[in-house]
Parts: sequence; structure tokens; C-alpha cells
Amino acid sequence: MNTGAQSSGSYPDIWRRFSPAESVVRTLWLMLIVFTAIWSLRNLDITWEYFLDAHIQAGDLLTRMFPPDWGHTGQILDPLLETIHIATLGTIVSFAIAIPLAFLSARNTTPNWLTWFIGRFFLVSSRSINTIVWALVFVAIFGPGAMAGIWAIAFRSIGFMGKLIAEAIEEVDEGTIEAIEATGASRLKVLLIGVLPQVMPVIYGTTIYRWDINIRESTVLGFVGAGGIGIELYSSINLFRWPEVAVMLIAVLLVVIVSEFVSATARQKIT
Repeated sequence: MNTGAQSSGSYPDIWRRFSPAESVVRTLWLMLIVFTAIWSLRNLDITWEYFLDAHIQAGDLLTRMFPPDWGHTGQILDPLLETIHIATLGTIVSFAIAIPLAFLSARNTTPNWLTWFIGRFFLVSSRSINTIVWALVFVAIFGPGAMAGIWAIAFRSIGFMGKLIAEAIEEVDEGTIEAIEATGASRLKVLLIGVLPQVMPVIYGTTIYRWDINIRESTVLGFVGAGGIGIELYSSINLFRWPEVAVMLIAVLLVVIVSEFVSATARQKIT
């Protein structure tokens, strides 16, 4: 056997993370992304000259914000508390609506293809519309105030929560369900005893996680009249009262940090 000359090695003799075909596909995807980015930039009317002094403008804005007007703190406590209430009540409303929709949207619990389509339609519709757009809709229905904010948060959250819960329902242990069905239990009892307990950790975790997100989203609803601290923030920005803006941004940051801690702790306890 001739061992004096060995091949320099070629695929598949040399280990590679991706095959030649996979490398070509990845290169094509990268080229497509770059092309799309360039095409988008060429079609947007961006004044690149503004970037030259952007750092100067940002520094000037920060200078105007400090020192913060701490005397304004008392005036933002009620709007800030209203923001938390909007996020909490909106999450509760979405919790009550998302669970039935999730059962309709899961293939293993929906009665038929029509109910599956209806459930999925509502979940997709909810997720496809931004919270601000929902807020504009409900401001037109209920008028300015917290009620519009609550329903805007709820309708945006339904699709998010319902989709995750529906996916959890589709992954439940079918053996448990079959054992309950073998006892002659009704369809409702099968759902309540066999399915619901298996997905409760997902339901709790998703609800807490969505509440954390809603705290952030509810801070800007006041920009369109849907209540919360956003109204005060929008007013101060329009009047160029930057020290007041600084106080409100700090307050929002503290609330978000607390909500993040509460959410992480609660989800850790559940899992």
C-alpha cells in the first residue's frame, strides 16, 4: 500500500461545519439581506448630513435635561400609577380572552377546522396591529382616558398570549388525555382535567411575561390620549421642559426595572 503520498484532503475528507450546498445557500441569503438593506436605504429619503452633528445635538439635549426637576415628582406619581393600572388591567382582560381563543386555535382541542380558523384569525389580527394603533381605535370608541389604554393593551396582548398557550396545548401529553377519555369523561372535563393542568405553568409564565412587556408599552399610550404618564411626557416634550422630561424618564426606568425583577422572580418560582 502506497503511504508515501497522501491526498491534501477534500470534502468530505476534511471536516466542515457546512456542506458546499449549505455554504452556497447561506451565501445567497447573506447577499439577499445585503441587497434588501441597500435597496431599502436607496428608497428612503434620509438626510445623511444630520448624522454629522447628531452627537452634538444629543449632548445638548442631555445638558438641557440635567439637573432633573425633582420638584415635578409629585405631579407624575398619579399618572405613573395609572400607567401601572392600565398595564395590569389590560393583562387581566387579555388573560380572560386569550385562554378560550388558545383552545380554539390548538389543533388537538378545537372542535373543527372552522373554529380553528376563527381562533387563528383573531390571534393573527391581534398581533399584526401595533398597540398605538389599537389605542387610536379605542380612543375613538371610548374617548381619551385609561379605558382606551386598557383595551389597547388587552387587544395587543391577546394574540401574543394566545399563540404561546395554543402551542403549549398542542404539545401536551396525549396519553393523559386518552386515559381520561377512557373513563367516559365529557369533552369539557377532558379539557379541564387533562389539558388545562398541563399548560398552567405556561399560562402563568406567559401572563407574567406579557405584563412586564405591557408596563413598557403603556408608558407611551398617553401620546395618543390613552391615559398614563405618556400624556405628561408628551406635554413636557412639546413645551421643551426637558428637566421635567428627565424626571419622568427616570421614573419610567425605575418602574420598568422593578417590573422586570418581579416578572423574573415570579417566573422562576413557577418553573
